[in-house]
Amino acid sequence: MKKKADDTRRKYELFNYKKDKDWAENLTIVMQLGLTMAGCIVFCFFVGHFIDKWLELRGVFTTIFILLGVAGGANVCYRQILDVTDPKKEEDPDDPRSNRS
Repeated sequence: MKKKADDTRRKYELFNYKKDKDWAENLTIVMQLGLTMAGCIVFCFFVGHFIDKWLELRGVFTTIFILLGVAGGANVCYRQILDVTDPKKEEDPDDPRSNRS
C-alpha cells in the first residue's frame, strides 16, 4: 500500500529539488537577472516621470532615466554573472548562507 501512495505522490509532484538541483539553481539565476534588469528600468522610469511632471517637460527626463536604468541594470546583471561564474570563489563553511554540502 505504501508503494502505491509513493507512486501517486511522485506522479503529481511538479518538482523534485534533489533530482533537478542544477536546473533549479540556473533558473533562479536567470530569474534574478531578469527581475534586476526590470526593477532598475521601472525605478528609473518613475524617477524620470516624476521629474518631468515636476518641471513640466515632455518626457526628456523620462527618456534619460530609462536609458540610465538600462545601463545601470546591465551593469548590475554583469556583476551578478561575474559573481556566479567566478571560479576562484570559495564558500566559507561557517557562512549560514552557504547551504551546499
